[in-house]
Amino acid sequence: MNQEGWSVSGPLPPDTIFHRAVAGDYDAVVCMYHDQGLIPFKLLHFKDGVNVTLGLPFVRTSVDHGTAYDIAGQGKADPASLSAAFRMAVQIVMNRRNYYAS
Repeated sequence: MNQEGWSVSGPLPPDTIFHRAVAGDYDAVVCMYHDQGLIPFKLLHFKDGVNVTLGLPFVRTSVDHGTAYDIAGQGKADPASLSAAFRMAVQIVMNRRNYYAS
């Protein structure tokens, strides 16, 4: 536990860390490389994944998939990731307000 109250460990092997995170052992996994993190993440949350940029002075979330130009205008798009990104942005804003209010 550091001064901010964070319990941080690692580096840990990617072949087991994601299994442990899904089991509830960790609140978050930080990956150094795109493929190291996105492959297991998309395996678990392909339809409702959210991309979050940390360290900005504003909240930035987005869908965690591409533009899907191949199905644009066909009524095939699944809005689950967009909905999840919006809900996560709201939650981050509320958490920041609560943090700065205390």
